[in-house]
Amino acid sequence: MKPSKIASILALGLLAGCASTNNPHDPLEGFNRAMFSFNEGVDKVALKPIAKGYDAAVPQPVRTGVSNAFSNVGDLWVGVNDLLQGKPGAAATDLFRVLVNSTIGILGLFDVASEMGLEKHNEDFGQTLGRWGVGSGAYIVLPFFGPRTLRDSLGLGVDLYVDPVANHDPVDVRNSLLALRAVSDRAELLPLDRTIEEASTDKYAYVRDAYLQRRRSLIYDGNPPREKLDYGAPLYVSPLAMSPVQDLHRLALVSPGEVIEPEPASAHQTEAAVPLAAEAAPQAASE
Repeated sequence: MKPSKIASILALGLLAGCASTNNPHDPLEGFNRAMFSFNEGVDKVALKPIAKGYDAAVPQPVRTGVSNAFSNVGDLWVGVNDLLQGKPGAAATDLFRVLVNSTIGILGLFDVASEMGLEKHNEDFGQTLGRWGVGSGAYIVLPFFGPRTLRDSLGLGVDLYVDPVANHDPVDVRNSLLALRAVSDRAELLPLDRTIEEASTDKYAYVRDAYLQRRRSLIYDGNPPREKLDYGAPLYVSPLAMSPVQDLHRLALVSPGEVIEPEPASAHQTEAAVPLAAEAAPQAASE
């Protein structure tokens, strides 16, 4: 897409976003819908076709190894966020996962730690800010990085700043790794495409609702206070919604108007109904 077209989309979106909406969680809905369409277009013309080729050409064991290796690198930052949130036990587990998978698992290619019963957690700096009491702020859709809140956008900046892959030298190796990670993440989501399209009547609204509910659940480690949904539907998350330091996760289906009843389980255990990615982005495009 030409830069002039991208600029036009952004301008129109910002103008539309200035208009008031009926959703207090989404005051920039006009801009967000335009940016959502842009991200979907990038996925359709670039990332998804490449992911299909990768899925067809690369054997499953190799694809699993690539995904495991990137996940292993991400566990370092997960452990740090556990410490920042006052969860030393979880931090010890995540850092020990890195040690086990980096050695016995051959640089993370094999997830030996999970087979040993070491639970994988999901933490990022946006969640840490939430645990510290920082409000979520308005919902916003970022170019390439997809759904965020203002708080999570700030957290994303910190996540990227410390991401070992995004800061790797030399630059050509870094860019190759970022591109491989983006393609690997997108390939994991290919089986969901048909389900997502068939389930949605307003894809943008589904992604927004799913993101806001899931982030709230993660901040409370899967046990948020009871909350009556303002708008409900079977939920999913867009392929352009994964953060560069997060693994694939799952999100339970929620019926319209349902009252969420938290269960005494970890955030990782409660995201179990449909495989989803909650914050996925073509990282290479951001470089």
